[in-house]
Amino acid sequence: MTKQVNSARGIAADVAAGRTNAVETAKAALARIEAAKALNAVVTIDPARTLADAAAVDARLRAGETLPLAGVPIVVKDNIWVAGWRVTQGSRLFADFVAPEDAVAIERLRRAGAVIVGIGATSEFACKGVTTSQLYGPTRHPLDRALTPGGSSGGPAAAVAAGLVPLAIGTDAGGSSRRPPAHVGVAGFKPSYGAIPYGPGFAEPFFGLSVIAPIASDVADIALAFEAMTGADPRDPDSAVIASQAEDVAGLRMAFSPRLGLDVAVDDVVADGLSSTVDRLSAAGLRIMQRDPVWPTGATEDAIMPLQHAGLAALYGNAFRKEPTIFDPDVAKQIERGLSWSGTEVAGALVASAAVASAFAAFLTHVDLLLTPTVPCVAWSLTQLGPDMIGGKPASPRGHAVFTPFVNHARLPAISIPCGTDPRGLPFGLQIIARRGQDRTLLGAAQRIEAMLRR
Repeated sequence: MTKQVNSARGIAADVAAGRTNAVETAKAALARIEAAKALNAVVTIDPARTLADAAAVDARLRAGETLPLAGVPIVVKDNIWVAGWRVTQGSRLFADFVAPEDAVAIERLRRAGAVIVGIGATSEFACKGVTTSQLYGPTRHPLDRALTPGGSSGGPAAAVAAGLVPLAIGTDAGGSSRRPPAHVGVAGFKPSYGAIPYGPGFAEPFFGLSVIAPIASDVADIALAFEAMTGADPRDPDSAVIASQAEDVAGLRMAFSPRLGLDVAVDDVVADGLSSTVDRLSAAGLRIMQRDPVWPTGATEDAIMPLQHAGLAALYGNAFRKEPTIFDPDVAKQIERGLSWSGTEVAGALVASAAVASAFAAFLTHVDLLLTPTVPCVAWSLTQLGPDMIGGKPASPRGHAVFTPFVNHARLPAISIPCGTDPRGLPFGLQIIARRGQDRTLLGAAQRIEAMLRR
């Protein structure tokens, strides 16, 4: 079983009311992290810095400040800048890098009273669907240490699921903060592109796809973190103000697409579990039709993956040529492929990405929310890039990732919430997708759906 700690909301309320304080809360989180070292979910801690930050939060409260995240301990993914902390992108190339400043999102979380207690593991450059790196080794699933939590935000997701912290911050360029939460039984939110400012930080290989993504045990904590981080900032030219008012959840038109309109395999336990979930939601009064998006010819993840490969090659190709063995072998293959793509092929991937975005936007003119599986399978062996079989068919190394990347290319908000387990107790998730900019509507609907599923 995953462990439950007090919610971020509960911790903030207790610290603000003086029932506890930020320093004691941080000490408890550090103790939990130390006790769970075998999971390898948190790869860097700095207790002295953490406790000094917590003491500063307590002083701010005594001075009369109102802090919505007062004393809430958080883990931040190892590719997001946190001033003064070692942040490596899971790469030996950045093994000694110390972030010179906070990313805007981290700056805002600190302003709201959050306390950073550790850096969460990622795969190298956040470019694998499992969380392992040459620098730190593999992150393990909290329910079964022989399994992976998925990736690339496996460290933050595992830290929340194991009860080390109530809230973690990941990134999501193709599902990295939705699939791991689905595999470990927590919630993960990918905001609209631009809803949370991105950077200052590392150069991104993903050409305008990656977002800062909160992970928590429930949607209300995600919404709390989102409100602390959202809003345009001049340091990020892509950041934007999103809709300030949520739509009435009761009147939303919802569609369920069992395979997202794609010819992909899904394990029976996941397909049956999602179907049962939708039946329960319909019986509880939600209006849900079954309807699939219609994708342009040739729309597959393979068609858009050259963007990631070319981005990696542009950033790290020279280092790869000099010393290829410094890289994770799976990432090295991606860089090598990126070096081989022609300009025309990369442009073709951009065309495919734009076509996916247009098709998704057209579909969402007919419905307000789309429900799909987050993952087609449960977690698999720690030693493999993906499961051997999905839905009774041989699976490709990316067969586990089929339901999330198109959302990034369409720049839409999406959230994964737990909705079932297989007979071994391994979780899977329900993905809910909304129109770009309707993040608050999506979070409100997700809270209502979460409550229905918990009854």
